[in-house]
Amino acid sequence: MKLLFFLLFLLQVFRPALSRCFCQVTGDLDDCACDVETIDRFNNNQLFNKLQTLLESDYFRFYKVNLNKACPFWTVRSHCGLRDCAVKPCSDNEVPEGIRSSSHNKYSAEANEQPDECEQAEHLGAVDVSLSNETREALLKWSKHDDEAQRFCVVDDEASPDSQYVDLLLNPERFTGYKGPEAWQIWNSIYEENCFKPFSIKRPLIPNSYQSSSGSEARSFYSWLEGQCVEKRAFYRLISGLHASINIHLSARYLLDDSWFQRKWGHNVSEFRQRFDSELTSDEGPKRLRNLYFLYLIELRALAKALPFFQQPSFKLYTGRPEEDHKHKQLLLDILQLARSFPLHFDETSLFAGNEKEAAKLKEDVRLAFLNISRIMDCVGCFKCRLWGKLQTQGLGTALKILFSAQQIEALPKSSNQRPSFQLSRQEIVSLLNAFGRISTSVRELENFRSLLAEER
Repeated sequence: MKLLFFLLFLLQVFRPALSRCFCQVTGDLDDCACDVETIDRFNNNQLFNKLQTLLESDYFRFYKVNLNKACPFWTVRSHCGLRDCAVKPCSDNEVPEGIRSSSHNKYSAEANEQPDECEQAEHLGAVDVSLSNETREALLKWSKHDDEAQRFCVVDDEASPDSQYVDLLLNPERFTGYKGPEAWQIWNSIYEENCFKPFSIKRPLIPNSYQSSSGSEARSFYSWLEGQCVEKRAFYRLISGLHASINIHLSARYLLDDSWFQRKWGHNVSEFRQRFDSELTSDEGPKRLRNLYFLYLIELRALAKALPFFQQPSFKLYTGRPEEDHKHKQLLLDILQLARSFPLHFDETSLFAGNEKEAAKLKEDVRLAFLNISRIMDCVGCFKCRLWGKLQTQGLGTALKILFSAQQIEALPKSSNQRPSFQLSRQEIVSLLNAFGRISTSVRELENFRSLLAEER
């Protein structure tokens, strides 16, 4: 009898969910001049397929990352024993020679053929041909310091023996079984310690649950959030959007069947519903999805702003295969031109405006907060989750770097003999495009889940 009552209770809970398409987020987005429908049409009909083709190319599928960094904040229990948490690095012969042999600041065939000493002589000789070795080394360190000062995230040292190439296509982001208190600790640290939120304000999410907390706590949280400046609101929404996107990936590539003769991955509608259903999350789920669209706009705007950097004749997607490299650079430029053509871009000039001194301090606070979040990714116990967490935070950090380097990008030199003040490493480029590819995939997957939910009604 108790079992019968329990089954009836579950039926009452899920029947409303079956009769509504709660993921059908619509209308205008806060702090933007854009709406959900415009993004859906643009992404799903124009951009998604082109972007996926680009990300399957050798230049973008191989990502160099250090997965062995120690967590700087707490002791981590590794989940590498779980087979779906493991990451298989590439052997040397699996990575194109053009990628392996070029250093982090060389992306063209011409640069790759140029010895380090000659390149330094060209750059430094124009200043003073009599510079001592010590002064030369100091200048190079200053240049590296300037690059670091622009970054919103930690970039792994590609020269480190602990950094290895990973084939992203062979290590896809999907559900690994990594969950519970340890996974919660990651997000709890991000939200509680790095989103400018006082501990007295409770965010609308119960630990170890996808459900929201009480309505009064949710109202207090959003009342506090609306009272913040647009920059801090945007920061929270970016993190929430990234969290939502990752949850969509895990729901869309879920282990549905794990038997001795097959392992089947696919869409888990129940898992998706638990994370985003408006009733099961006290209306929190749709807010998370709207933040996903906000994140999409931010990263799309960064791609559009970065177009002049990639248009430079000296820039090549260098893998050592000239015909493929040329074809894929042209595809990249087509995608960036398409991004630039989007009709309702986010206006980044609305951020960090007003008093110059206060704006500069706020920008630095935001940069340091996001830098700290990228460090937290080294605390993820599941290596595959760590891989994709590091890549997506680095991609978003690179997008922010681009958005707030507009003047340097506009001032890029016309001659290849001049050293540009704005640069992107290969690691930043690969993470930027792949991170946006994850967001683009999430938006596309929402359409798949809408169809699956409609079939259940």
